[in-house]
Amino acid sequence: MHLAFHLFLVLAGPVNAQPIDIGSRRELFVDRLLIDKLINARLELQRPREMGPVHKFDKPWEGAFSGYSTLIHEGGLYRLYYRGIPNSGSDGRQGEVTCYAESKDGIHWTRPNLGLVEVHGTKENNVILATPPYTHNFAPFLDRKPGVPASERFKAVGGTTKSGLTAFVSADGIRWRKLKEEPILPPGGSRYDSQNLAFYSEPEGKYICYFRTFKRINGQNYRWISRTTSDDFRTWAPEAEMTFGGAPAEHLYTNQTSEYFRAPHIRIAIAARFFPGRQVIDDEEAKAIHVDPKYYKDISDAVLFSTRGGTAYDRTFIDAFIRPGLGLENWVSRTNYPAWNVVQTGPAEMSLYVNKHYGQPTAQLVRYAMRLDGFASVRAGAEGGELVTKPLRFRGAGLDLNFATSAGGSVRVELQDENGTAIPGYGLSEAKELIGDQISRAARWAQGGDVSALAGKTVRVRFVLKDADLYSFRFQ
Repeated sequence: MHLAFHLFLVLAGPVNAQPIDIGSRRELFVDRLLIDKLINARLELQRPREMGPVHKFDKPWEGAFSGYSTLIHEGGLYRLYYRGIPNSGSDGRQGEVTCYAESKDGIHWTRPNLGLVEVHGTKENNVILATPPYTHNFAPFLDRKPGVPASERFKAVGGTTKSGLTAFVSADGIRWRKLKEEPILPPGGSRYDSQNLAFYSEPEGKYICYFRTFKRINGQNYRWISRTTSDDFRTWAPEAEMTFGGAPAEHLYTNQTSEYFRAPHIRIAIAARFFPGRQVIDDEEAKAIHVDPKYYKDISDAVLFSTRGGTAYDRTFIDAFIRPGLGLENWVSRTNYPAWNVVQTGPAEMSLYVNKHYGQPTAQLVRYAMRLDGFASVRAGAEGGELVTKPLRFRGAGLDLNFATSAGGSVRVELQDENGTAIPGYGLSEAKELIGDQISRAARWAQGGDVSALAGKTVRVRFVLKDADLYSFRFQ
């Protein structure tokens, strides 16, 4: 029997620590912040299901080196932005363009004929920008800050180490202009050599920009992540390196940090992890898949980590989140790079996207699907296990769970006082057994599901699982 099922892991803080106020926020298990005890249970990283290619970079202005993709979902429209360039070369070179595609479902994509920019002798294309170096890594976002002028509803950053990062704004996400001529983040050092991201964070009340830097550790330079903040998107604070706790240093080529749309206080990063010089395919295999000769000496996959604000990332999970997969085409340099942002594509489904077959004629964007909130779970086997939270305070009248059980499995919930004693009416013996696979279902006891009498008080939540996964919970 797997050793993990027999772990009794105590993660308690100081006895007199203040309770964590979770309000009515949805809480996921991408970190251990709320966990006090895991008994015969474990945190488990879930893995997305590959759903196949959704967009092939096969236009003359796109090609083998297309990449640095961004997804924006607003209302019934999905927007896709990406760099188009058919040939290898230096960053920010002529020929790099920013392309645009649309979808009504996040699965079937079309290129609108925009008529904005002449490329390859015609304006009949989906190009929105052709002004390097900004088109090397142009990364837009929808600005959700209250009071933003309509003319600046969309914003973006782009640029290279030599140019610095320049800010752009747009009313419609298609027609763009510079916010100001000079860069908002200056050139120099070894910054910005990647897809650099900015967005407005409501929990922090500031704009955040995450960007590539390098960090020297034990005599080796690692691709690293730093961040800066701004109140107005024009003037930015000094940069600060992100930390990863005790996690091992690894090359992180892109960071793809975004606020999870069902729990914006949690930022999910689905980063491209890079292994320079780790070669899988030989010269003959490289010729067979027609990969550019410069682009099969390294390999990459994707990892998942998170942050709740500030300069600390949490790497609870060190293993790969997305493996390269079948096919030599996926074991070349700078492929398997995730697009920025996770979007909902069904009542119970969210999707993320990955650039595949880099440096090859078959370069494409592939969709991966997951259940909502399903980045990670608390899992227990058939012999049963449990999770007990740290002391919490909440707002709301009910407790909603996202969970899955086997036909013989179950989830039961007990509410305790801060000392771990069951609260009368909410004990395990009174808890109704929850069985099934549901994104949203209310916890119930013999007297019903109303927990409003406990709102604002200090409680612990005890989840007792049998052959089950718990993905998230929320008082509401």
